[in-house]
Parts: sequence; C-alpha cells; structure tokens
Amino acid sequence: MSKILCVGAAVVDFVFHLETLPNRPEKYGTEEAHVVGGGCAANAAVAVARLGGTAVLGARLGDDSIGDMIVEDLAREAVDVSNVTRTKGAKSSYSSVLIDAAGERQIVNFRGAGLVLATDWFDGLEDVGAVLTDTRRVDAALAALQLASARGIPGVLDGEAPIDPALMSAASHVALSMQGLRDLYPDTDVEEALLDIAAKHDCWVCVTDGADGVWYTDAGQTHHMAAFAITPIDTLGAGDVWHGVFALLLAEGQSAKEAIRHANGAAALKCLTKGGRAGAPSRAALTEFLKETT
Repeated sequence: MSKILCVGAAVVDFVFHLETLPNRPEKYGTEEAHVVGGGCAANAAVAVARLGGTAVLGARLGDDSIGDMIVEDLAREAVDVSNVTRTKGAKSSYSSVLIDAAGERQIVNFRGAGLVLATDWFDGLEDVGAVLTDTRRVDAALAALQLASARGIPGVLDGEAPIDPALMSAASHVALSMQGLRDLYPDTDVEEALLDIAAKHDCWVCVTDGADGVWYTDAGQTHHMAAFAITPIDTLGAGDVWHGVFALLLAEGQSAKEAIRHANGAAALKCLTKGGRAGAPSRAALTEFLKETT
C-alpha cells in the first residue's frame, strides 16, 4: 500500500446548488445544499485513501469548531491527520461554493487567520512513495518537495496560481491547471509553454483543462490525452481528486501516461456525483469505469 504525503489546504465547503450562478446583489434561495470537506490537499488525500493508499496530511488549522469539523471528517475517511498543525486562537479556512445546473462552480474562500503549517515532522515519515503539495504555503511546499527529491520519489506540484518558480524547480512532476498555466504564460501556445517549463525547471509537466483533457511533456515532445466524455453534475474537487490519484499511481510505479489515464477516470467519476470530494471513487469503481471506457 503506497503512502502519499499531501501538503496544503484543508477547509470546509458550504455548497449551494442553483440553476444559474448569481450575477446580481440580491437574495437567492435553493432547495439543495451540502456541508462537505474541501481544500486541495485534503481532497487529494481522501482520493488517495478511497483508492486504498495511505494518505498523510500536512495542513494548518485553528483550534476552532471549523478545524474540528475538518479533522473529524478526514479521520472518517481514513486520512492520517495526526500531524495536522492546529494553532491556538487561529481561524480555520472555509469556503462558500455555488454550483449551477451544468456543474460549474463559483467559490469564495476565507483563507484563515493566524495559521501555521509545521514541517519539522516530514523527515520522520517512513515509507513515503510520493509527495503531493499545492502552492498555498511556499515554505511548506518547498520542504515537502525537497523531501521527495532527497528520497528519490515523485514530488508532484499541484500548480494553481500564484506559482513560485522555485516550487517548479523542486518538483519532479508539475501538474498545472489551465488557469495556473495562463498566469505564467498568458499568450503563449500551450505546447510551447509546457516545453519551456520542462526545459527551465528540469521537470515533467502537464496542464489539465477539464473536458478538454490533458497536455503533457515526454522526452522533449508534447502529447494530449482526451478527457472521458461525460455530462458533469458537480465539478467541485475534480482537480484535487485528479492530483491525488495521479500521485498515487506514480508511487505505485506506473508511468506518467498511465497515471494520467487513471486520474482522468477518477475525476470523471467524481463529476458524476454531487457533494465535492464525496464523489471520489473507490479502486473497484475506477477499475470498472476504465474497463468500460477502454
């Protein structure tokens, strides 16, 4: 069973389903809402655990009721939260998420206040197969990626804007969102931008673009893998699930191409279920989906 260190954001999402996303300053009502755990690293950790991997979370929380909700929910998902940093008097992060009938979402996130993410325990982790980190805390992300480099294991960067270039140089695998890529290269052709990143930072790199699939580098060339054709219900957390599954498959010794295929399948299945990361699939569900769509 592969162990993945997931470092970064853990939040609570207050999710409201609407026919269309609001564009006027007035009251709106809904008949459907959910309170679910969220955050890039936390969602990825749940995806890892659902597929049978061991997920260890490095995140920063307050000692408040929101923090209690986050930790309790992750523990129920079999995520190792024993090293989550909880700071006395700090405020944990949470988000308001609006989702329309097409599954697209609009998010307002409170990043928290007074939060600290300790990293001194990283070196004591044994049998880690890969590291996955988001870009929220550069110092913690850098420490995690340096751990991966020192141990010769995959160090995956979930590339959401803003992205410190030092993180791309420290990562073995940089997995950008299209928004993250465009923040770095506003007007450059996608394939040209990916090759430039790979050359400058000596890393494997890809960009995920939802229904338009994934572009990735390999031996100085770019390739494209199509997304699975689905009608999405809820895209919340799909990118985070993608990154968690991608990191797990790398830790299991699969090629980047095969890891992308599994990650694409897991993200597609997630989009077919409401409730954010609640839609992260089991290993059996993902295996069956990939068989049916091959």
